[in-house]
Amino acid sequence: MINMNTSENSKRIAKNTLLLYVRMFLLMSIGLYTSRVILNILGVEDYGIYNVVGGIVVMFSFLSNSLSTASSRFITYDLGVGDLSLIRKTFGNIITIHLLLAFIILILGETVGLWFVLNKLQTPENRMTAALWVYQFSIFSFVLNIISVPYNAIIIAHERMKAFAYISIIDAVLKLLIVYLLVVIPFDKLIVYAILFFCIQLLDRIIYGVYCVRHFEEAKARISLDKQLFKKIFGFSVWTMNGCLAVAGYTQGLNILLNMFFGPTVNAARGIAVQVQNIVQNFCNNFLMALNPQITKSYAQHNLEYMHQLIKVSSKFSFFLLYIISLPLMFEAPLVLKWWLGIIPEHTVSFLRLILCASMLVTLSRPLVTSVHATGRIKKFQLIEGTMLLCIVPIAYILLKFWNIPPEYVFIVHIIVEILTQYARVVIVLPMISMSKKEYLKEVILPILLVISTSSIIPLIMFYQLTESVNSFFIISIICVASTLTSIYWAGCDKKEKTFIAQKVKQVILKIK
Repeated sequence: MINMNTSENSKRIAKNTLLLYVRMFLLMSIGLYTSRVILNILGVEDYGIYNVVGGIVVMFSFLSNSLSTASSRFITYDLGVGDLSLIRKTFGNIITIHLLLAFIILILGETVGLWFVLNKLQTPENRMTAALWVYQFSIFSFVLNIISVPYNAIIIAHERMKAFAYISIIDAVLKLLIVYLLVVIPFDKLIVYAILFFCIQLLDRIIYGVYCVRHFEEAKARISLDKQLFKKIFGFSVWTMNGCLAVAGYTQGLNILLNMFFGPTVNAARGIAVQVQNIVQNFCNNFLMALNPQITKSYAQHNLEYMHQLIKVSSKFSFFLLYIISLPLMFEAPLVLKWWLGIIPEHTVSFLRLILCASMLVTLSRPLVTSVHATGRIKKFQLIEGTMLLCIVPIAYILLKFWNIPPEYVFIVHIIVEILTQYARVVIVLPMISMSKKEYLKEVILPILLVISTSSIIPLIMFYQLTESVNSFFIISIICVASTLTSIYWAGCDKKEKTFIAQKVKQVILKIK
């Protein structure tokens, strides 16, 4: 049985968060450099083609994501209970399910997906061959990722985040090698990029698989099929599929809509904005990745008080982490993109600002989603959440088709729907885990609103007073960070959190002295 000692769990969370942040900074540094070089090597059109064609395959991710969610939930829950034989049986069934899904995705990709690429996407005729190469290797990569999901779920459930940090070093070095090879290999750059990217993913999957087999007994379990357990896991996956389909819809679905109405150049703008979004989002994703297993384990052991504490902390501070980075980035997006890329496709700045706003809203949802998954009672939640989020794509399509709206408005639709959906999550989830809605609103939502309203005033004034320049960039960025940190401390933290922060600051000052 896992010891739910709060102090030990807190130390483990802190250690894992630190390891994940080391990983993030490494990947962020490499990613920023390689993105700039790859955009310049491929050009705006080919970069857009890669994003939209690869996105067709990712549309099938609602299937894999639903099973990934189920895998993480059942493995983590069983670890919380502490029954090794049950974990081995669960893992064997999960492997079987993912192999079946990989086969289904391969069939769908080579039939429905291929038809869509050939008949519906706007791709220049002279680039169709390259687009088909990209599509095929995107399918291979996707199938590979599906097979590896159970192994990643085990690592996260055991909270062995150092594995991600160490393997990321290899991944980052190989991505730098791709940039060099793209320059020297005298073949179609887009095709070469798709093949090399697949090779890196193949190596990553092999390393993760070997690591799991060597460190976790349950990873040695053979493929098995227990009808009752299979039905339980599959039933959970079916209900989460509605939510995962909605996520695939408002990510890749909107990407396809933009291609259909505006062409690959706009896809390049969205691709760049999403890449920045992913880098920034990692600041809170790493924090949540370290906390989520403890939320599920605490529920499995009926420690609801600790679970509530984790939900409030993860919701509030994951939002703050993303907000600290996003605020100066939204103000200085034109200059940052110019420095980073050199080439800035039209709409990229506005896309980035809107996508960051949507990301901050999505961040609030994740602790609640983890909580409801821990309970296993997800039918009502998934029906309502998934249906609301699924409305984003048809609403955007109608507006594009009949009102000829600019591309930015599809992201505004996403933001509005996300706000309404978050309200629905609070109403549904909190009673299921015996948590007061008043407590959540008072200790999570109110501090967030206070921080946003107080921290943005001075940066906004300075933004309109200063002209765009290197000096203004540094002035506004420093003011944004200082204003945000001050607001978080005074308006976003309760007494215990302020005391904790003050103690840590004193410790750091004493060490420096």
